[in-house]
Amino acid sequence: MELEQALHAARALVLADLAAGQVAQADIVSLVEDAIAHRRWWVEQWPEGAAYVAGLVAQDVQDALLERYGRWPLCPVCVEGGDPHALDVEPELGPDPHWVCGKTAVAVARVGSLGAAPGMVNS
Repeated sequence: MELEQALHAARALVLADLAAGQVAQADIVSLVEDAIAHRRWWVEQWPEGAAYVAGLVAQDVQDALLERYGRWPLCPVCVEGGDPHALDVEPELGPDPHWVCGKTAVAVARVGSLGAAPGMVNS
């Protein structure tokens, strides 16, 4: 996969998930752009990693959101447990990344396909 194509696809997928969760405000979109810039360098160093960039950008944005705003995306599987937690990206480094509940191992959606994701919860 070409570098620019992989980066544009990763941006689109993560933005789709943010929009689905209604958290695609300008300051959060800036976090996506920061992650894309960082991963551009990473893929230039390791071109074979282009297939993994969508999952990595999703994780980068998730980490940046946790530091600034709170957990995202919240797990829709464990809504009645009283302890809201974020979904994880699996595989951490691999093609075809999915949002997965770390507690139940349930795959919720592919990155880019969250649909109506819950919002964020403060950490």
